[in-house]
Amino acid sequence: MTEQGVRWTADQVLALAPDAASRKAGGRLGTAGPWSEAGSGKESVWGLCKGSGSRPYQTVVDLIGPAYKCSCPSRKFPCKHALGLLLLWAGDDGSVLARTEPPDWAEQWLAGRRERAEDKRPDSSGGAADPEAARRRAERRAERVTAGAAELEQRLADLLRGGLAAAEQAGYGLWEETAARMVDAQAPGLAARVRELGAIPASGAGWPARLLEECALVHLLDQGWLRRDRLPEPLAATVRSRLGLPAPADGPPERDRWLVLAQYDTADTKLTTRRAWLYGAASHRTRLLLSYGAGGRPPELSLPVGLALDAELSAYPGAGQFRAALGERFAAPAPAGLRPPGVTTGEAVARYGTALREDPWLESVPAVLERVVPVPDGEQWQLADAAADSALPLTRAARSRPGLWRLLALSGGAPVTVFGECGHRGFTPLTAWPEGGGEAVPLC
Repeated sequence: MTEQGVRWTADQVLALAPDAASRKAGGRLGTAGPWSEAGSGKESVWGLCKGSGSRPYQTVVDLIGPAYKCSCPSRKFPCKHALGLLLLWAGDDGSVLARTEPPDWAEQWLAGRRERAEDKRPDSSGGAADPEAARRRAERRAERVTAGAAELEQRLADLLRGGLAAAEQAGYGLWEETAARMVDAQAPGLAARVRELGAIPASGAGWPARLLEECALVHLLDQGWLRRDRLPEPLAATVRSRLGLPAPADGPPERDRWLVLAQYDTADTKLTTRRAWLYGAASHRTRLLLSYGAGGRPPELSLPVGLALDAELSAYPGAGQFRAALGERFAAPAPAGLRPPGVTTGEAVARYGTALREDPWLESVPAVLERVVPVPDGEQWQLADAAADSALPLTRAARSRPGLWRLLALSGGAPVTVFGECGHRGFTPLTAWPEGGGEAVPLC
């Protein structure tokens, strides 16, 4: 990243934008006109951007994070000024000068980030929290969760005894009240699943079958918790995770060059969740990073798709879990020069089936499909193997995204490599690569 040939591309920069408006506004600021004193060091970029006021905005980017700081009032990460600065730097037209040291205002923030990173490292001399108090808190929460699971079991039994048609007549209020009871029981995972149950009766034709399937999965999760002492520890850890009980990432730190495969956000009224998929060049493992933003703010962690991080990841407990925690980062993201190996559509489905044995509540698994062609199937779309008579349908969410048309344009009828999520609802493409080489193209 510090060499002239290691700068990010404009597409990689724009993929960091929290929304379409920021992407558009950042694109307008990616020229030299509004910038002054722009410079780049080994792991950072900075500059002054002229705004509407008398004083220019001070903008600095820590490329290792990447992380962003700007004196503008925007609550978005990165803001349009940070995106514009990165675009200017990515253009490599001499507007961003290579300098030895950043100015004082940028160095102060960068030094603060380094100090905080040092403080987060484990300190063997530090005192540990009171284990007895932690045990008592865990026991009290377990009692609440058990009471909530038993209550939910009774409500599911009442629903099935009265018939599924009653669910449509009762309306969403009954489900919301039940979800609130699960929140009181400190089981947010159960609360989220109950809310999903409440949306099914209004979801169109075939909803009774879907409701019955989801009720069965909720019942299975309830029973998993109520009989957790009989489960193997990896499966018990998965049950705790699905219920929303916190657990630290206890896997040993694994250093690798982690290729950023995809990044996208999902949001509700209270929380924005960012999912970033990574692939280890040496370990050949696929890992998932989750980060959150509350109150309408996007998460601060933002990774450039198509670049690789030299970093440590620690896995969370649970059978068949992909989630990991991002630890120490040793260098700024840089071009990887690699693609993960792909499989056929049939092999992707088989992998999902195998994963369900370890985690029955798993919605999807990450998969790289090699040499597939997007083709229409009536009013729907599917990814067909170029050399076999098999295909995977795209999910409803994928069919409604602009990324579908980007994928069609990239393919042009020729095979492409596609990374995405494969599950019981179909395949959701997230990133694609053209045949014969080329950079990753984000689809979300």
